[in-house]
Amino acid sequence: MQTRRHAIPFLLSLALALLALTPAAQAQDDLLGQLEKATDDPGKREVVQATFKGTHIINSQSVETPGKGTMAFLIQHRFGTLNSGAYNLFGLDQAVLRLSFEYGLTSRLAIGVGRSSQEKTYDGFIKYRAIRQTTGARPMPISVTLFASSAITTLKFNTPEVRTTASRMTYAYQALIARKFSPALSIQLMPTLIHRNYVATPEQENDVYALGGALRQKITKRTVLTADYYYMFPGNTASNFRNALGLGVDIETGGHVFQLHVTNSLGMTEKFFVAETTGKFFEGDLYFGFTVARNFTLKPQI
Repeated sequence: MQTRRHAIPFLLSLALALLALTPAAQAQDDLLGQLEKATDDPGKREVVQATFKGTHIINSQSVETPGKGTMAFLIQHRFGTLNSGAYNLFGLDQAVLRLSFEYGLTSRLAIGVGRSSQEKTYDGFIKYRAIRQTTGARPMPISVTLFASSAITTLKFNTPEVRTTASRMTYAYQALIARKFSPALSIQLMPTLIHRNYVATPEQENDVYALGGALRQKITKRTVLTADYYYMFPGNTASNFRNALGLGVDIETGGHVFQLHVTNSLGMTEKFFVAETTGKFFEGDLYFGFTVARNFTLKPQI
């Protein structure tokens, strides 16, 4: 009987302990279930990443920026036209080079500087990701990046009039509007204004308006087809120059993005490829070129 009296309090204590633990276990299971549901919630809003793999497409800027604390170093090289003949090794004896640095001040804001051998031109720009495409709750269907640049040519002109610093300046303004339709396909539109402080004759236009378009089509895990095109709105400039067209292949190799392309534009800044393209794409005036981009993280994210 004594043993039984000791057993009853023990069994009561065990039952009470189990009853106390059951709600805690159920609460823990409910909490884990809520966390799992939140993680898999299709309504969660997320920013669409990698609309384009780099900050440039062929001639054009893309909606992308390097990212906060990241510096991108770009080497852009463009040879002569393929129809220049064997004597010039089909353009390989002639070349134009542009070197540039781009830096992400924030995840949305970037600045950059560059120098092109064409007319010994220096340029600087600023890019701001005003709108980013998102999925989930209240999705944003497009990305919009605002772009503004200025360029100055330092070439020695053989003209009787004095070319002041202001007369050597050109400005470009763009709204880069893009949508990533799928992991493989992205499309971008680019309303563009080029303002030139100096034009050679009164008939030429200080302001040139154009509409650009670009696309990215992924074909393998590391290979992408690209294209961009600029249509100049009717005017004197459009009547005397050509619309820029480019076709290319992007190859991603670890930390590098290697871009190969052909285009009818020799220039690699907006001043040249939007308003001063002279090549006839379908008559063989094709400039073969490449771009190598390398990113350096200067401020690692914690």
